[in-house]
Amino acid sequence: MSRNVRELNCTPEEVFRVLEDGWLYPSWVVGASRMREVGDDWPRTGSALHHSFGVWPVLIDDATIVEEWTPPRKVVMRARGWPIGEARVTLDVKDRGRGCVVRIQEEAVSGPGRFVPHAVLDVALRWRNAETLHRLAYLAEGRAAAPTGFTTAERELAASGQDEEVTS
Repeated sequence: MSRNVRELNCTPEEVFRVLEDGWLYPSWVVGASRMREVGDDWPRTGSALHHSFGVWPVLIDDATIVEEWTPPRKVVMRARGWPIGEARVTLDVKDRGRGCVVRIQEEAVSGPGRFVPHAVLDVALRWRNAETLHRLAYLAEGRAAAPTGFTTAERELAASGQDEEVTS
């Protein structure tokens, strides 16, 4: 099982505002390339997002289904990606100071992905989910009414020397 953790400069409620907008899914999930449909009852337990993954012209249509929705603390989704298989993805969000901490866990639960050695699968999933949390940070912090501290984007600009007004 792969685990990644990231501190965000926004509240757990602001993270869940991004998660509850199903149309944003390909904006923060690495590998998801487009949305085809968002269920009317999204994000209630049992509801589904219909998305595609891959790169054109090789796109595979599939779905992600909510198994548990407990805002603003936890969401568990079953991400389908056949012929690769299915994964259970859990996001836990906790208050931390003026922001929050988001932990993402992913494990293969069915299909050929289950048979890949954990050490090999973990390397790819750790990289992918680090970028997934990075994207989620951009969206949640950017949509926050009053970001708590410097946003991920502001810190990156300051580190690159592109924004001289931002200091950490």
